Amino acid sequence: MENPEVTFQDVSAAHERIRAHARRTPVLDSTTIDGLTGAKVFFKCENFQRMGAFKFRGAYNALSQLTPQAQERGVVAFSSGNHAQAVALAGRMLGIPRVIVMPQDAPRVKLEATRGYGAQVVTYGPGDSREAIAKRLAEEKGMTLIPPFNHPHIVAGQGTAAKELFEDTGPLDVLLVPCGGGGLLTGCAVAARHLSPGIKVIGVEPEAGDDATRSFKSRTLQSVKAPQTIADGARTESMGDVTFPLMLRHVDDMMTVSDAELLKTMFFLWERMKFICEPTGVLGAAALLQGKVDARGKRVGVVISGGNVDLAWAATQLRTG
Repeated sequence: MENPEVTFQDVSAAHERIRAHARRTPVLDSTTIDGLTGAKVFFKCENFQRMGAFKFRGAYNALSQLTPQAQERGVVAFSSGNHAQAVALAGRMLGIPRVIVMPQDAPRVKLEATRGYGAQVVTYGPGDSREAIAKRLAEEKGMTLIPPFNHPHIVAGQGTAAKELFEDTGPLDVLLVPCGGGGLLTGCAVAARHLSPGIKVIGVEPEAGDDATRSFKSRTLQSVKAPQTIADGARTESMGDVTFPLMLRHVDDMMTVSDAELLKTMFFLWERMKFICEPTGVLGAAALLQGKVDARGKRVGVVISGGNVDLAWAATQLRTG
């Protein structure tokens, strides 16, 4: 089916499918942040999800719907890290062989975790196409390709994060969601439209990888070649034929933040909220805390998408920042 729609019923079905396997992550708040923003802010903390990011939701939802024959043959995935770990872990839980294509310069913590979950890792260098490598491996081995975002089962699974958020908080005025390829953003937007009518859904991506923002504003699919940003989970070059139409249908606005703003926000949340988050994970929080969203008097949801950060790298940034 071309450009399949993802509905709230799909998100609800995904939630039932993953309920016994994914963590129901906490929703945290901060009187300090409320005071700084003039808003009531709720953080949906997917950094506490299994394997440290929201990606487990979509991966488990997709892998659990494969036929027994497809599960036996195994799956191939490509990812800078979090989708890699998610497929590796979900596949281990379901007994599915998995091969993961990852960049050579992926964060060490993500490479080690993916291997630790028992997946075979194939690395690639600059200039190589991860999609082409993954597609070739899938064809050679007869495995199923599980993309990181551009698949309706992935989108529906990611939307369960917002479903839980609204169940815990009630209606919100604004929802801020990190955006790479748009799987989390569009899944959350579908849930938001149903559970909190009238809400403004805003996607946030790094300045260096602004393809989704330009796509949203031009209503034409845009791309960016090998974006250089510390938000490694948002280094996607373009959205896909599943996520782009969903974004145009369900998202209200897109904006970008700089790497400097991501670092400032990440360390602020480490210090004030007492949890570890990664640069990609704080994209939405950075838009709020760096004053790019006027949230005064509003109830605001912020998805913290992950916490898989290389602590040695972060320590270097902290010393030199």
